[in-house]
Amino acid sequence: MAFLISQTASNSRIQLAATAVVSAAAAATAILAFQRLQQDSRLSRLKQSIPDPADSKGALQKLSTHGLPKPDKEDEYNQILALRVQNGDFDDGLILEQLARNRVFLGPDGLDKLRNAFVVVVGCGGVGSHAAAALARSGVSKIRLIDFDQVTLSSLNRHAVATLADVGIPKVQCLQRRLIAITPWVRFDLRLQKFDGKSAASLLAPWEGGQGGAGQKPDFVIDAIDNIDSKVDLLKYCWDHNLPVISSMGAGTKSDPTRVMVGDIGTSTDDGLSRATRRRLKLLGVTSGIPVVYSNEKMGEGKAALLPLADNEFQKGSVGDLGVLPDFRVRILPVLGTMPAIFGYMAANHVILKITGYPIDYIPAKARDKMYDGILAFVQSSEERIVRTAEGGSPEAGMGLKVPLTTGDISFLVEELYRGRSIVTGIPTKLVLVRWKKPQESILIRFGEGDSEQRSSNLKLRDLVCMTKEEALRHQTQVLGGDKTPEELYDAEVIKKIAALQKIAEAYERHR
Repeated sequence: MAFLISQTASNSRIQLAATAVVSAAAAATAILAFQRLQQDSRLSRLKQSIPDPADSKGALQKLSTHGLPKPDKEDEYNQILALRVQNGDFDDGLILEQLARNRVFLGPDGLDKLRNAFVVVVGCGGVGSHAAAALARSGVSKIRLIDFDQVTLSSLNRHAVATLADVGIPKVQCLQRRLIAITPWVRFDLRLQKFDGKSAASLLAPWEGGQGGAGQKPDFVIDAIDNIDSKVDLLKYCWDHNLPVISSMGAGTKSDPTRVMVGDIGTSTDDGLSRATRRRLKLLGVTSGIPVVYSNEKMGEGKAALLPLADNEFQKGSVGDLGVLPDFRVRILPVLGTMPAIFGYMAANHVILKITGYPIDYIPAKARDKMYDGILAFVQSSEERIVRTAEGGSPEAGMGLKVPLTTGDISFLVEELYRGRSIVTGIPTKLVLVRWKKPQESILIRFGEGDSEQRSSNLKLRDLVCMTKEEALRHQTQVLGGDKTPEELYDAEVIKKIAALQKIAEAYERHR
């Protein structure tokens, strides 16, 4: 043993290696200690920067009579300039010079319409801030900003104008204080309030001082809300009161700007917020007619997703109690900072074109309408076959048969209820709808007599299930045209899923 220790001590390589290990350990310890000191120093400076409410020299900034922090010198200068401009103490030629490119593009009449417009932006975060900024820069003269929230550090990766100095102040004030420095002629109406059904009438009320003293109704409303309840309340109110509105769907977890488009809410796909909004609105009787900005980018391996809530958060009690407000998310939604800006600019672009009457020719969602027409034709053919079989196989028996479905119903069943997949195998291609059970009596409904007779099927939405075409053809042969029951062909899990979905379809039918 002594010999080995002697040999090791005399070996210069081993000595060098040992010295290196000791030196590395010492260096690592020093680096960690330095980093710890730096962290403690930053934390100490941060704590010292927070004013003590009991200290008169560092008193917290009090709210003004309008509920907003008092402005600094730069804000005061901008506010005074904006007041002068809005009172007419400003050369209109300078405003036209600033809007010269828009004037050339839209024409004098178009720009005049924009300058006389009143637009409401509900939600002033990543999407809404970019939309509001674009509207102000483009010439809209009256903008109402609605949001209950404040600017946070995490807002800065996607907000249009917020800076570190704005952290902690209301988002509506942040937008106003920054935009009047760019477009001092714009009049802002700030509403530090959460939008819901009860506040809808007051928040979407006309702009005071309109023509004839009656007030000017909103020319357009931009929905940039990310809470499903508030979003549905807003869209339903606009629908009921004929207020033009465009809604932004989910920009979170999206990364492909080429997939963002404007389309009708009835055809938007591959978006969780859009899907939930459509379903809720359809239960309220709104199936189409609302333009939305959405992305048809699909989720995939390696792509961002909603972060799961940590187990220790569940242990604290009701998860719903963890949000800043009831019904608001408590999980972190990954957002690439560029995507909300794209959504916001597309919404503002739509509003500008609509108000000015500029021609709009959006590319329709790829093959979606065509797909729904094809599925409707398959259902029609299937119903005609059932009638012919019941009438003894006569080819004329199914002629002229009407099916009480629209492409909107097809969209609801395929996209909302079955999530664009076969209920049997989960395959997302070549989808059709087919009756689940064989009718036990005639499906034919007759109305009128003779040449004026109308023939229709008694088909209900809850009667249909989504399968691939191959699966549906087998189902037609063995169940609808044969003697087998669905329980004999499919496993218990499929049967259970379909029973649950049929209840949802039945509820939807009562409101459509």
